[in-house]
Amino acid sequence: MSSLSNRHHTLIQALLSRGPLKEQEFYSIFSGVTGKTPTGTHRQLFNEFLLKINKELSFVQFELRACRNQYDGNIYYGVVNNVADEQSKLGTKYTIPQIAYYKAIIEAITQDATAKGSISNIDALNIRLENQVPIGAGSQSQDAPAQLPPAFKNFSMSQKEKTLEELVQDRWLCSTSDGNIGLGLRSFLDLRGWFQNNDIPACEVCNEAGIKAELCENEGCTVRMHGYCVKRKFSRVKAERVCPVCGTPWVHSVSKVEALDEDDEPNGSSQDQLPPGPATRKRVRTCRNIDSSALGSSSSQAPDPAPAPDTRRMTRSSARLR
Repeated sequence: MSSLSNRHHTLIQALLSRGPLKEQEFYSIFSGVTGKTPTGTHRQLFNEFLLKINKELSFVQFELRACRNQYDGNIYYGVVNNVADEQSKLGTKYTIPQIAYYKAIIEAITQDATAKGSISNIDALNIRLENQVPIGAGSQSQDAPAQLPPAFKNFSMSQKEKTLEELVQDRWLCSTSDGNIGLGLRSFLDLRGWFQNNDIPACEVCNEAGIKAELCENEGCTVRMHGYCVKRKFSRVKAERVCPVCGTPWVHSVSKVEALDEDDEPNGSSQDQLPPGPATRKRVRTCRNIDSSALGSSSSQAPDPAPAPDTRRMTRSSARLR
């Protein structure tokens, strides 16, 4: 196993000590330690740096990866743990009820068929933890219904408020511009595997989970696209502004300043593309639980599947009638 240089260590330490960093901040650190700008002719050097770091981190089941914040479209870099085991769960500062509460919030946000990417503070505080109790937990037999642990029953409103504050502060959740509760950067980084293995519809353009996205106006069409993907897709003068699947007009206006002709766009531009990372795939229709170790050790692994209600089209239709 080849050793990493001090320059590699500096990049890793910056991510570990300061948490997920915005792309330009990470670029600035890279330029400081290498004297090179990670764009243009030096892009290959940047990619090789990340490749070497991940090759070494893989021996301890860690990974340096990038994600796009679906609320502002910015790219962030961070280090995550790829192992979900009993030992990694010991690294969390959160209690079992707090972890269950986080899982319930994540499920409420990601299963929203309107793809708003958030829930209100009131809805978050009114979430109940009954559905987070494993089947058979606390029961006397396999056939007996699960009993709610006392810690779940006694999880008060004030404890929920405190937990929300901590989750937002630690960037597992975020406070959106309209004052709602959304996914935090660490959730986008760590739960990529969970998004891929659950019934989270993907963006038609980038194939990443479409948690905060625009929906096709055709109720019979399931296409959704992130706002920044829509802008990029329809920003060309010659681009037809319709759903790429059913052809329904896509309600989106692009100003003349934003509009670019195909011939005028720089070739091979990497600024609009997510940096190298694990290949994404279409979402399978199996719902898995979020592993409780994620909150402590940045694990992106998911345990055995558990059934969940199908909320795709029916929920979307009913939600629009509210």
